[in-house]
Amino acid sequence: MLIQSSLIPAADPNPLPAPYWVFELFLIATFVLHIVAMNFMLGGGVLALASKWRAKNRENGNRVFLDIAKKLPIFLPATVSLGIAPLLFVQVLYGQFFYTSSILMAWPWFLVLVLLVIAYYGFYYVSYRGGKSMGKAGGVLLGSTILVFVIGFLFSNNITLSQTPSRWGAKYFASASGWHLNLTEPTLIPRFLHFFAAAVALGGLLLVFMALANWKRDREYAGQLLHFGGKAFMYATMAQIVVGIVFLVSLPQAMRMVFMGANLVATTLLMVGILGAIVAIFLMSEALHSENIRAAAYYVPAIVAVVIVSMSIMRDLLRNAYLKPYFHPEQFAVKTQWSVLPLFLGIFAAGVIFWLVMIGRYGLPGGRRHSA
Repeated sequence: MLIQSSLIPAADPNPLPAPYWVFELFLIATFVLHIVAMNFMLGGGVLALASKWRAKNRENGNRVFLDIAKKLPIFLPATVSLGIAPLLFVQVLYGQFFYTSSILMAWPWFLVLVLLVIAYYGFYYVSYRGGKSMGKAGGVLLGSTILVFVIGFLFSNNITLSQTPSRWGAKYFASASGWHLNLTEPTLIPRFLHFFAAAVALGGLLLVFMALANWKRDREYAGQLLHFGGKAFMYATMAQIVVGIVFLVSLPQAMRMVFMGANLVATTLLMVGILGAIVAIFLMSEALHSENIRAAAYYVPAIVAVVIVSMSIMRDLLRNAYLKPYFHPEQFAVKTQWSVLPLFLGIFAAGVIFWLVMIGRYGLPGGRRHSA
């Protein structure tokens, strides 16, 4: 333990400009916004490809493909913009851990920017040129989606590595090249697949929202979107439950027990997440059978929002459980900057509202003015 602790850099001695719990709260809130945008992007890309290559009617499949593809250049910058805030909050609270893991995997971490730019260009190409060259557009979108998949995998490596200081010494002293990943971590693959399944599920909800926007203008096409997106949501959520159980079992016993009764809050959130997912699957199934667009586009997303918030809090509790031997929030010095905090809160709220308006206007076909 002494050797491991000596490898952890000292925390920033500057006092926090607000209480610790404020940063934790905003870390969770901004992560929720980031993960929703990311899921729409990655899940949307996967389902666009599935609609193109698996549709029985090629014309309908191509229409869904292009409709989703035109939205991806919106969701990628939203993912990046909304990801900056939680990344900054992580650096403020857990900087010495995240900094070290980033150094250990420095070159793959630098590659994230390169891969992101290439994926961005691919999304834009498909959005603007996909209708003229459907065959090439499918390959380009597949490449960009794979790059986003790889970026997510690199993030999972960094996050899991930042939470396991016991692995740092062996990796660094074996090689200081900066090419280390965390591939020997038992939770890495289940954790990443859990996020990937969630992305496909949220991608299904994106199609449901698109169905809602088209419901009065083109009922046949809207019905196609509803059934395709609803089924994708249900199957992906079922897979997420299975992978989530595998992820839970793969955790070290001490961490697993946090969600198995040792921590009442964590255990309650786990139950909320599982039950919420089951209820959402049931409601979506009923909505598809009755073609109840209101239930699919309003009630199911409301339940999913509760599940996402619960899972995000659980993620934070798990990180603190991993870092408990090394991380002590009570040691933070706090000097609240009351003159700046209200300004930050106002700008944050305005930014979230602006993002929601942007998605409503540009992220759905025809925008808000055509939805009625």
